[in-house]
Amino acid sequence: MTVARSEPTSTTSGNGTRPSSVRAVVRSRLGIDPRALGAFRIGLGLVVLFDLLVLRAPGLGTFYTDGGILPRSALGELYPALARWSLHAQSGSFWIEAFLLAGTCLLATCVLAGYRSRLAAVGTALLLASLHARNPFLVNGGDTILISLLIIAAFLPLEARWSLRRRLDGRCVGTRSVENRRITSIATATVLVHVVSIYAINAILKFRSDAWMSGVAVPRIFQLEDFIYLLGPVLAEHTAVLTAINWLWIVTLSTSVLLVLSSGWIRSVTVSAFVVAHLGMAATMRLGAFPFVMVAVLLLFFPPRVWDRLAHLVSRFDRGRRLESLATERRSGDKSESSSSEIAVPPRIRRGARLVGVAFLVGFVLISGCWQVVAAGLVDAPAAVADSDLDGASWAFFAPNPPDSYSWYVIEAERESGASMDLVDGEAADFDRPPDAMDRYPTTLWKRYGTKTQGAGAAHLEPAAVYFCGRAPADVESITIYRADQPVDADGPVGEPIRRELIAASCE
Repeated sequence: MTVARSEPTSTTSGNGTRPSSVRAVVRSRLGIDPRALGAFRIGLGLVVLFDLLVLRAPGLGTFYTDGGILPRSALGELYPALARWSLHAQSGSFWIEAFLLAGTCLLATCVLAGYRSRLAAVGTALLLASLHARNPFLVNGGDTILISLLIIAAFLPLEARWSLRRRLDGRCVGTRSVENRRITSIATATVLVHVVSIYAINAILKFRSDAWMSGVAVPRIFQLEDFIYLLGPVLAEHTAVLTAINWLWIVTLSTSVLLVLSSGWIRSVTVSAFVVAHLGMAATMRLGAFPFVMVAVLLLFFPPRVWDRLAHLVSRFDRGRRLESLATERRSGDKSESSSSEIAVPPRIRRGARLVGVAFLVGFVLISGCWQVVAAGLVDAPAAVADSDLDGASWAFFAPNPPDSYSWYVIEAERESGASMDLVDGEAADFDRPPDAMDRYPTTLWKRYGTKTQGAGAAHLEPAAVYFCGRAPADVESITIYRADQPVDADGPVGEPIRRELIAASCE
C-alpha cells in the first residue's frame, strides 16, 4: 500500500508533459512526511488513552453495566442491533467491562509506542466501536472521526518513525534514503482527503445557516453554560470578539481545500490556522476528545520543511543529537539481518492484498462520506433511518444552526416525612436558573447523556428512575425527573427556564 521511491530522472513525453513533474506535484499534495506519520500515530494513541482513562473510566459502572443508568434490557429495546453485536453488551458485569477497557488501553498503548501499530489500530477501532454501541448516548462526532482515522491508519506505515517496533527489530523503513521525503500511497491520499471532506461538509452547512451567516452563531454558542468552561466564560463577555471568531472560522473552513491543493508555506499557514482553532475550542468548550483528534490528524499535513525546523530546534536543546536518531540507531548489519528474517510473500499475493486494501479504503471513504452527507441533512435520510440515529454521530458540529437553549435536570425526591429534596445536590428542589448549569452534571459524560437522551422516548427514563431510586436515601418514597430548558440568544438567556416533567416513579 505504501510508495516511497526515489525521484526518477525527468523525462518528457510526446505531449510535453514531464511525468516526474506530475509525480512531484502529486507527492507534494498527497504524500506524507514519515515524521508526520510518527507524530500522528503518537497523537492517536494519546487521544484514545485520554478518552478512555480520563473521560470514560470514571463512569464505567454508571454508563456501561446493568447496574447503571442504561442496562442491557433498555439498550436492547432502544437499539436492538447494537445490543446484538456489541461485545461490551454481552455481559452486564463491571469486571468484564473493566477487562475490555483495559484491553483497549493496551492496544492504544501499542499504537502510541509503535509496536504492531496496524494490528493495534484495527483492534482499538473495533473495541471503541463496541464500547460506543454499548451506550450510544455518549457518542459524538469526534468519537466517530477517531474510529475512522484508526481504520485508515491500519493502511499507513505508522512505524516509519519514532517506533518501538523499529528499535526492537532493526527495520530501516524510512531511513536516510527517504529521510525528508514524503510517503505517497492510496492510503496517504485517503486520509488527507477524508479530513478535507470533514471540513468541506461543515463549510457547506455553515453557508446554509442563517445564524452563521449573520454572525450570531458563535456568540450564541458561548451563552450555552453547559458547554463553555476554562476561558469560555471570560470570552463570553466580549460579543465583538466572538463575532469576529464566527467569521474567522467560516473563512478558515472555506480554505480547507488548500490543505491538499497547496504546498510550502501556504499549506503550513493553513494547517496552523486549523490547529490554533481546535486548541482554542479545547480551551473554551467541553467537546470531549474532538479537538485533540483533529489536532493529531492535522499533523499529517505539515510539509517536510516544518519537521526539518523542528528537528533543528530539538537538536539545539539536545546537545547536538538529531531528532531522527530515535529511528536510525541500527547499523546496516542489523538491516541485513532483519531483511533476511522476513517471510517472502509471492508477488501475486502482494498485488491481490494491495487491490483488496485499495477497494476497502475507497469503499470506506465513499460510505462514510455518504453517511455524513445524510447526517448533515444535505440529502434526505432513508425512511428506515431515524434522524436521531444520525445526529449523535454527525460531523456537523454546531451546524447548520447551533442550539438555542441549554438544559439541566432536577431530580425531586419525596420523603416519608413529606419533605422533598433534589438528588443532584441534596438541597431543596429549585427550578431557578443555576449560576453555572454545568454544576448540575457530575461529569462530562453525565452532561453528554443528558443532552443526547432528549427526545429518546420513555425507554431510557424508566431505568434512569430505577437507578436514582437505588441511590436515594432509604426514606425516599418516589422521585420525579424534570428537565429545565433555558432559551438563549447571542446576548444571553431569554425569559425564564421552561420546566418539563419527564417521569415520576415510586421507589418502594
